[in-house]
Amino acid sequence: MLQPNILLTGTPGVGKTTLGKELASRSGLKYVNVGDLAKEGQLYDGYDEEYDCPILDEDRVVDELENQMKEGGVIVDYHGCDFFPERWFHIVFVLRTDNSELYKRLETRGYNEKKLQDNIQCEIFQVLYEEAMASYKEEIVHQLASNKPEDLENNINQILKWIEQWIKDHS
Repeated sequence: MLQPNILLTGTPGVGKTTLGKELASRSGLKYVNVGDLAKEGQLYDGYDEEYDCPILDEDRVVDELENQMKEGGVIVDYHGCDFFPERWFHIVFVLRTDNSELYKRLETRGYNEKKLQDNIQCEIFQVLYEEAMASYKEEIVHQLASNKPEDLENNINQILKWIEQWIKDHS
């Protein structure tokens, strides 16, 4: 059975991982957190002192995922999206969170002030939404509110309906 590939993207702290894991368990699709994948395979290209984090080796990540993506049925979770091949995804969801809520979430993660401010700015200016719109066909890019627990439930139900319809349309 043919299954779709889904990209969950958005600023760190918007709830991609929570949504992705829950979606995978309810849909039977496979969940891939690119941050974890990079950590496990050491898919890095140096270290960013300013942000206190490793730099992702995008080419190696793409090589690592290529076969799974060809098979289909994968939910990919990452805050960037412009380096993935366009052909990989059937739909892209950009999660959005109100700044006050996002600030609380990132503070809880212990982000330093610069990293905090830059991520909030990133959300204010819709950087990742713009990146998704520039990287994929406009009609497959959708924004989802991710502020409160009800949003999570609504988003899961909406995406599950979409998956079901996609599978019907492609079988």
